Amino acid sequence: MSAAKSGKCVIFSAPSGAGKTTIVHALLDANIGLEFSVSACSRDPRPNEVNGTDYHFLGIEGFRQKIEENAFVEWEEVYTNNFYGTLRSEIERIWKNGHTVIFDVDVIGGLNLKKIFGDQALAIFVQPPSYEELEQRLRFRSTETEEKIAQRMSKAREELSYASKFDHILVNDHLENAIDSAKELVQEFIHS
Repeated sequence: MSAAKSGKCVIFSAPSGAGKTTIVHALLDANIGLEFSVSACSRDPRPNEVNGTDYHFLGIEGFRQKIEENAFVEWEEVYTNNFYGTLRSEIERIWKNGHTVIFDVDVIGGLNLKKIFGDQALAIFVQPPSYEELEQRLRFRSTETEEKIAQRMSKAREELSYASKFDHILVNDHLENAIDSAKELVQEFIHS
């Protein structure tokens, strides 16, 4: 594993279902000097999600307390009482380990992080091949109610309009190709 320069971060954002989490996990498994920034959220864990590994599950009141303590680099209320954010302590821990931070965040969170970190950050937007394919992927998951799918699809239309604000748009029409392209982009950035 090559040593990454500390102080850099890579941001992956996408509408829900575009494949960003799968790509991020593949990059982490590639041992190229990345370490995952575990986001905080106010929602309850889904089945198989582990506190401190998938998210820091703080609950609504716990999240509000961390806002009061100025513990976040960035945070947002994605839906009513549904908060997500990046804890300062996570970034500091990863840089202290000499690694490059990798984020898996929603689109607004990604843009906020890019504003905060500027040239220290590479922001990649993972784009599904089509809006219809995105809906199909969400349905295939079988983890969402019809109401949630409709809510996510409505949000996806808005999120897709932000793609051009990212450093790179990575179209995920074939997962292995998307992973290879992402790895190339990230390694080039880390070692620049």
